[in-house]
Amino acid sequence: MIRIGILGEIGAGKSYVASNFGYPVFNADLEVSKIYKENKKIFYKLNKKLPKYIISFPIDKNQVTKAILSNNSNFKIILKIVHGEIKKKMNLFLKKNRNKKIVILDIPLLLENNINNKKDVLVFVESSKKDITKRLKKRQNFNNKLFSKFKKIQYKAVYKKRKAQFIIKNKFTKKSVISGIRNILNSIL
Repeated sequence: MIRIGILGEIGAGKSYVASNFGYPVFNADLEVSKIYKENKKIFYKLNKKLPKYIISFPIDKNQVTKAILSNNSNFKIILKIVHGEIKKKMNLFLKKNRNKKIVILDIPLLLENNINNKKDVLVFVESSKKDITKRLKKRQNFNNKLFSKFKKIQYKAVYKKRKAQFIIKNKFTKKSVISGIRNILNSIL
């Protein structure tokens, strides 16, 4: 099985690129949303550590946002608890798809949390700052302070780009993305 890890800045279109490969995708952001909505065990862990913020189940993202913005230690607590669960879910995904030729890992903190393997094919999704900013402002519930906190815990784009074997220039058109994906698949298959 070939594991393709998708790297890039917040808002660069990583999930869009991942979904266009045509192979099973593990989308960490989607899994985090499911955890907040469905996982009572995670709720109890977060509620025990942050009772002032995480008060009701299903967990409302506003509760999480308030906890994160109030101080950095809350952010670390949430990351530790949630990312532990994400790793478990990713391992289940990999087990379920072990007979697939390729799987796509759309995990924003792939490198930062050492989730990647040395054999992973890393793809950096590159977009212009202007396009990223425009897209982020269109997002429902976009919070600039929260965005800044997440940017601080991520490696710089330059570093991620250097680590990647491939770069897809995402101009937010299907044509640009499909062309980049085709080149990558031709190289690795």
